[in-house]
Amino acid sequence: MSIVSLESADEKNVSASIVNFLTAYGIISLLSKCGGSKLKGIPVKELFTYTLTNAFRMGSFYMQHKLGKVREGFSKNTYYRFLMNPRTNWLRFTTMLSERIINGHIRPLTSENRDDCFVIDDSLYERAGFKRTELASWVFDHVSMRCKKGFRLLTLGWTDGCTFLPINYSLLASNDDEKILGPCNKVDKRTIAGKRRLMARQKATSVMIDLLKTALAAGHRAKYVLFDSWFSNPQQLLDIRKLGLNTIAMVKRSNKRFYLFEGKPMDIKQIFASSKKRRGRSRYLLSVSVKVGQDNNGENGIDARIVCVRNRNNRKDWIAIICTDMSLSENDIIRIYGHRWDIEVFFKTCKSSLLLRKEYHGLSYDGLTAHVAMVFTRYMLLAVSKRDNEDDRTLGELFYIMIAEVADMTYHEAMQIIVEAMLATVQEEFHITDEQVETFYAKFMSKLPESMQHLLQAA
Repeated sequence: MSIVSLESADEKNVSASIVNFLTAYGIISLLSKCGGSKLKGIPVKELFTYTLTNAFRMGSFYMQHKLGKVREGFSKNTYYRFLMNPRTNWLRFTTMLSERIINGHIRPLTSENRDDCFVIDDSLYERAGFKRTELASWVFDHVSMRCKKGFRLLTLGWTDGCTFLPINYSLLASNDDEKILGPCNKVDKRTIAGKRRLMARQKATSVMIDLLKTALAAGHRAKYVLFDSWFSNPQQLLDIRKLGLNTIAMVKRSNKRFYLFEGKPMDIKQIFASSKKRRGRSRYLLSVSVKVGQDNNGENGIDARIVCVRNRNNRKDWIAIICTDMSLSENDIIRIYGHRWDIEVFFKTCKSSLLLRKEYHGLSYDGLTAHVAMVFTRYMLLAVSKRDNEDDRTLGELFYIMIAEVADMTYHEAMQIIVEAMLATVQEEFHITDEQVETFYAKFMSKLPESMQHLLQAA
């Protein structure tokens, strides 16, 4: 019995989808504008297409080349020289490509009333050969709460609650020379390669602002910036507000971060302890207005709202969310901050399915930067394909008015919000206890149809 060939119809369909993606967004010409061009030899289009599709093939480039399955006919040196080209501005490439996809394809499918957001987070990018990998260093992993060898992949993305797309990134090394494990090659600081290495040694909070400025200059726009407690210090909120953006972020429980509350500088623990909590089945425990980033005279600060909610993993614990848009309600703040989870799904997909950690084993910082850009481009390809398959309005102009927009929340989530608002209003108006609220809720549920009871209990 002969071995079944891998040249299946599925592989041909994947190749056709990738070719259509490259053509639709003019990716090869965009890469040329970002410095990714060649004067002679193997065309850049051939190298880029092969590298992009490598995640959907069987085996790594090394094994394919060793088994003679690289049909394109270029050597491994050509492949690695393409990735290690120091003149290619990969930061600009992913920023401009995502702008074309978002503003040219995704945004026309999205209502102006929908809350689109920038999302910022970092993830560990481990390196096995850290002693020879350029700029590899000890970095802190937020998941294991330990220092590990590699880089912090700081990423800026965009989401409308349905589709997440990466915009740009930076592989951050330690700014402490003693924590650098790999070599630090000398590069002209005026070049693209030199600038990306300088950015790698800066603080994450400074790089975060640079990534936002780059995105805004390229034509990206969003209503809010979402991030977790690792980046949410008062100065960061002020810097983002100067860019014309509002922030929704988790507040870190620290006695070194103060907010002006009722005329006094207080940390989040003091604010929570001194404020009266909401009772009953309310979605949040506390909502207060504070001043952020004020000087010693209480001036030059911005208004913000802090909303404290119960921790889902521990009902006795609580977390705090801060928002600089005072027009948003507490429920909207909680709902919009939930979109931050999209970037966690993105990191998981890149590491598990798109070969972020396993494909490229080069030692050059330029090559690592190019590899990350390739992985981001693969994710954009999959995100566009997923949106086209789920949103019927991509079928054409005839369906645009007839088909509703992708839902921002499910039916049972909307019903749960209505019921919680009703119970909170009943308790406030009639001053009843928590036990009476529970009794009222049980009687109310018993009078509903079983189908609605299941929906509300599942929310």
